Amino acid sequence: MYIIGEHIHIISDAVKNALKERDASFFQRLAVEQVEKGAQSLDLNLGPRKADWEEVFPWIVETVEAVTDVPLSFDSTNILGIEAGLKKVTKAQPIINSTSAEEERLEKVPLVAKKYNTKLIALTMGKSGIPVAADERVNIALEKLIPRMIEIDFPISNLIIDPLVLTVSGCQQYCPQLIEAVRTLQFAWDPPPAISVGLSNVSNAVPKENRSLINRVYCVMLMGVGLQMMIADPFDEELKKAIRIVEEKDTSTALGRLYNKIADRISAMEEPQIEDVDINDPEQVAIWKTVQILLNKVIYADAFLNQ
Repeated sequence: MYIIGEHIHIISDAVKNALKERDASFFQRLAVEQVEKGAQSLDLNLGPRKADWEEVFPWIVETVEAVTDVPLSFDSTNILGIEAGLKKVTKAQPIINSTSAEEERLEKVPLVAKKYNTKLIALTMGKSGIPVAADERVNIALEKLIPRMIEIDFPISNLIIDPLVLTVSGCQQYCPQLIEAVRTLQFAWDPPPAISVGLSNVSNAVPKENRSLINRVYCVMLMGVGLQMMIADPFDEELKKAIRIVEEKDTSTALGRLYNKIADRISAMEEPQIEDVDINDPEQVAIWKTVQILLNKVIYADAFLNQ
């Protein structure tokens, strides 16, 4: 699993304050720690930075590249700021996160990606927003995103499709559809573009104590349909344990057998079954309940583990 580290994100008060103070040591420490924990790329979500983009984007590139060699992912709606940062990149091939199928962004952003030879994350979202159904998201990729890349001779090998994870709290009906979108997108083109998701989005707005569980169970389900890249938390040891178990098909423990059974059933377009679970094991029961909410079989509530 290719993990793009998610922790340099403007939503964090610590990141916001460090950016305001231009605290290079904060960002360098956070970058190094994520890489040491397994991040193979680093997401740089600085927000639009409308007032100071000309200075901030180059500064963060120079700051982070001073201590790491991994690719940088520019996560912003400010394409001018992204371009200012790209001009300073001296190491690995960067990523632009992101374009959508909205006309203005699809017109401009891929051209910048081509100019600077970056990879490009493209969202299956149009002017009317994010469709619920898997086939509608796939159609956006087939009818809008990929044709635009072909039009400008942008290498499909540099394209990354993001079919958009939304939170189980409030958008629960999207969760199983996202699984099917990931499954289908791998057969949407030959050769297919890479697929990535923002994994932690699935647990946004839920209690902190439930977030890791929801994230890792969803990850196992998505691995069952072939997901190999995601923006995620490299500090989450339980998530990385689940990834290793599925990648290595490690069935030496009860937990390993359950994770692999879930991934295998999702791969085969089957629903996980209660007989896969040891109902006397609280950890397995928690995983089972989480599978049910992610398949939209049981209505999500913050106290779902107590139900």
